[in-house]
Amino acid sequence: MTATGPWYREVSRGQWKSLAAAWIGYLLDGFDFVLITLVLTEIAEEFDLSTASAASLVSGAFITRWLGGALLGAMGDRYGRKPAMIASILLYSLGTFACGFAWNYFSLFTARLLIGMGMAGEYSASATYVLESWPARLRNRASGFLISGYAGGTILASELYKWVVPHWGWRWMFWIGVLPVFVALWVRRALPEAADWRQDVAADDARPNPFAPLFTGRWRAWANTALAAAASAALFCVFTPVGAGWRWPLSLLATGCLLAFAAQLGGRRGRLLYTALVATVFCAFLYSWPIQALLPTYLKSELGYAPDEVTDVMFYAGFGTMAGCWLAGFVGDWLGTRKAYACTLLASLAFVFPVFAVQDSLVGLGVLLFFLLALSQGISGILPKYIAGHFPTRTRAASLGFVYNTGALGGAVAPVLGADLAEGMPLGRALAVLTFGLTLVVIVLVGADVPRRLGRLTDPSGGADHLVPERPLSVPGASVEKTG
Repeated sequence: MTATGPWYREVSRGQWKSLAAAWIGYLLDGFDFVLITLVLTEIAEEFDLSTASAASLVSGAFITRWLGGALLGAMGDRYGRKPAMIASILLYSLGTFACGFAWNYFSLFTARLLIGMGMAGEYSASATYVLESWPARLRNRASGFLISGYAGGTILASELYKWVVPHWGWRWMFWIGVLPVFVALWVRRALPEAADWRQDVAADDARPNPFAPLFTGRWRAWANTALAAAASAALFCVFTPVGAGWRWPLSLLATGCLLAFAAQLGGRRGRLLYTALVATVFCAFLYSWPIQALLPTYLKSELGYAPDEVTDVMFYAGFGTMAGCWLAGFVGDWLGTRKAYACTLLASLAFVFPVFAVQDSLVGLGVLLFFLLALSQGISGILPKYIAGHFPTRTRAASLGFVYNTGALGGAVAPVLGADLAEGMPLGRALAVLTFGLTLVVIVLVGADVPRRLGRLTDPSGGADHLVPERPLSVPGASVEKTG
């Protein structure tokens, strides 16, 4: 029987409650992560930090994301999505709370490492929890609704900044971050486990161990432990002043270590798929994060906007991203995940250069930015659905956590690329060129189905959408029979 009636009637009260709980956690995740960018100048002044040292505090959370995504994702595959989601919320909440007690640069940097691990786990745990709880044909919508919480968190943090910091100081912004602990306790009490995990894994006596390929044999275990230590140390040096003068060799070392993990986790049949998905996510962060990281600098330095005007523009940007996430979910269920992703990104290209051509109209800039971010960054609302659909339930959380959060290192590289490019041209033009060019790369990777095509070279039976088994990743959801 095909689906009839309003779509929202297919979603039970318990499924809406699951989404709401995960959305609140993701909103607070976005709130916690963006705090450091808002109070960076106050921190630099109090701790007497250089610009480079202060900026490394932002990158600190990226260093541990790959590890947190893999570990907490594996926890979700083995013990359930809900325990992993609760552990992630507790981890990044306590890390944020600890930031408020920092007494110097290194204590604050250490707390940022905890935030990175928790944020990575939150992405994989919450995304798999919601996707596996909702009806199969509406899972793009579930993905878009969930990821919109992150944009909501950035808006909330920006608004609170104006009220909290002038009166109580920057530490209180971090102490407010303890609020997700209460969300975690409520989640533990109120929610059931994800339906797909209960059906496919919970009843099986042989629980999955996604890390088994890394520790089959004494020598391999030792070698992979050394690889993990080398990758972590290299990333630490790359994103802090410690690695000055050695960033390229250290970057290559970290890349080699992480690709070695991708090859082993994917196994003989999935290594090309894992590597291609990491590259796709990396490029997705490269096109989106130059604007996220450097837009306020562009507004202040090149357009001469006052702080209140910058806040107004960022408000447009935040709501554009949130609206785009909602739109992405509906378009994804209508056209199919892959086609929606590529077509929406293609439409966003029409707004890239006009955004940076506007000079003297705050409203005009805000409107153009709203549409650009709705179509470009908003489409990331279905990125969890796109990635997770490549993996079966038993390894989905660990695979999604590793692939996404390893590729997320592009978010740490993007501001550096933007700043370097701006040395030879105005910052606005540099951001436009970088965004336009890398968006085209992602359109090709996703639109041409490059990860799946490469994956089928080693696994000819691959290609199905594991979240909606009735169809491949590119087929519209309207053709799928109603499930659940």
